[in-house]
Amino acid sequence: VQLQAYGGGLVQPGDSLRLSCAASERTFKTYHMSWFRQAPGKEREFMAALYRLGTNTNYANSVKGRFTISRDNAKNTVYLQMNSLKPEDTAVYYCAAGSTWPPTTPTRVNFWGRGTQVTVSS
Repeated sequence: VQLQAYGGGLVQPGDSLRLSCAASERTFKTYHMSWFRQAPGKEREFMAALYRLGTNTNYANSVKGRFTISRDNAKNTVYLQMNSLKPEDTAVYYCAAGSTWPPTTPTRVNFWGRGTQVTVSS
């Protein structure tokens, strides 16, 4: 599965942004999907995961209540709605697909997408 994340950009603190990740194959619906991020000098960290059927979610404490993951299996796309953005949310965001639930660690990820840069700054 090839994944391509897009929708990043430069926003101000408190703004919202929605990331999208398009998958290349119809098998997309068989995978659980996740978003990770990586800031300069830091390890890649888990943000949000969504069960392949869209019935269960899992969020990192740092984004719970601010970020929402969703998917549209008809469009082979997963989304990350980010609200109340903070400067510490600045990072490259990656979408990921995994066959083991929940795909909350890199070891459970089967496919990575190219990242998209999100910068939160005034």
